[in-house]
Amino acid sequence: MGTAYIALFNRCFARQHGGQFILRIEDTDQTRSSDASEQAILESLRWLGLDWDEGPDVGGPHAPYRQSERAGDYRRYAERLIADGHAFKCFRSAEELDQLRADLKERGENRALKPGDLELPADEQQRREDAGDPYVIRMRVPESGRCEIDDMLRGTVELDWSLVDAQILLKSDGMPTYHLANVVDDHLMEITHVIRGEEWLNSAPKHKLLYQYFGWDMPVLCHMPLLRNPDKSKLSKRKNPVSINFYRRMGYLPEAVVNYLGRMGWSMPDERERFTLEDMQAAFDIQRVSLGGPVFDVEKLSWLNGQWLHDLSDEQFLDQLRDWAFNRDYAMRVLPHVKQRVETFGEVVDKAGFCFSGMVAVEEADFQHPKHDAEAMKVWLQFYLWSCEARRDWQRDGLFADAKQLADALEIKIKDFLFPVFVAIAGTSASFSVVDSMELLGPDISRARLRHAIDVLGGVSKKQTKKLEKEWAAIVPAN
Repeated sequence: MGTAYIALFNRCFARQHGGQFILRIEDTDQTRSSDASEQAILESLRWLGLDWDEGPDVGGPHAPYRQSERAGDYRRYAERLIADGHAFKCFRSAEELDQLRADLKERGENRALKPGDLELPADEQQRREDAGDPYVIRMRVPESGRCEIDDMLRGTVELDWSLVDAQILLKSDGMPTYHLANVVDDHLMEITHVIRGEEWLNSAPKHKLLYQYFGWDMPVLCHMPLLRNPDKSKLSKRKNPVSINFYRRMGYLPEAVVNYLGRMGWSMPDERERFTLEDMQAAFDIQRVSLGGPVFDVEKLSWLNGQWLHDLSDEQFLDQLRDWAFNRDYAMRVLPHVKQRVETFGEVVDKAGFCFSGMVAVEEADFQHPKHDAEAMKVWLQFYLWSCEARRDWQRDGLFADAKQLADALEIKIKDFLFPVFVAIAGTSASFSVVDSMELLGPDISRARLRHAIDVLGGVSKKQTKKLEKEWAAIVPAN
């Protein structure tokens, strides 16, 4: 949802000024990036109507648009910085870094690690390099002083150089960090304006310094306020569902989601609550963005979605409903699991209704089990949720393997372990294979239903979460 929010404002700004909106896939973190995650981004933004002028799937004059395909460029620029004296090879191990930070704390120095702390003597660096030790490339940054950053919304912002670390630019695996990759790409792609979340404001001095090192003009920066939960904390999946696919699968209209995101810290000149993407683009003025953290409230989104639904004609409503869940492709995936379990069409809704709904209604009483209490099952669900969140693919065999691993470690029968999972996912333990159900429903709805079941069973406190995380990590060390 945060990605879509920033994309929306970038697109409106570009369109309003007659510019080009470019989609770039930042996939340099190979442990988190996959073809599936990229496809989810493309599908989600397209569903919202946020199409782009250049990107990995449409091409353009600044290709390639995946950072993983531009690795050679980043290395060349990193080595150029070393040659010019603006960066250095850092052979420090994780243990050495921890010790350096501990030494600073012990001396009472509240500052970041600087090149003077990190650089090794020339002979020691040569010894480690000859031995083939891994290293990263870090940028040189000032020890002290202030850096002025011009921001479209905030004006001139002063930041303290003492708190800016000697940022890693190129990791030991040869892939760049955000800081190097985005500066290089923004220059090569002729980006004039960058609208991004305010969490990047503290990194702006590093970026400004890199532009100076390279002798390039810096784009105009605009740091948007972050979306917040109703309790003002940063929007996160622990407090609110954050995936666009979740809201799509729950039956929200894309027009309503875009409308709601457009109201996050911004308003139409006439203050009306409902407006289309085209309306927003025509009236867009970045200076109307409020710096107060906009609150993402699912109840308000649902209310606004209802307003959009109510205005549909009966024919439009039926078409949207059919396309949402009863489209042929999805129905054909569900029916093989149901057909052999029914004797009349009238039983289909009873057996498979949970496949065609958003959340399922469950109560604590639904989790009654002859051998195990609700508190134990809540822990199982939490462990299984974490395993599901760590899973990169989403296939029945992998989902079952996760459940079996946990059941074996907890020394309980797999049937008993899956009982609360059945209830959480299908609303009943009398359903077809729960891992088949989860594969059909997809990760966003499946995880949301597991979280909902945990809440129904009393939830997990922060203190309990820390304890359980250690227990789960001991069971699933690979994650």
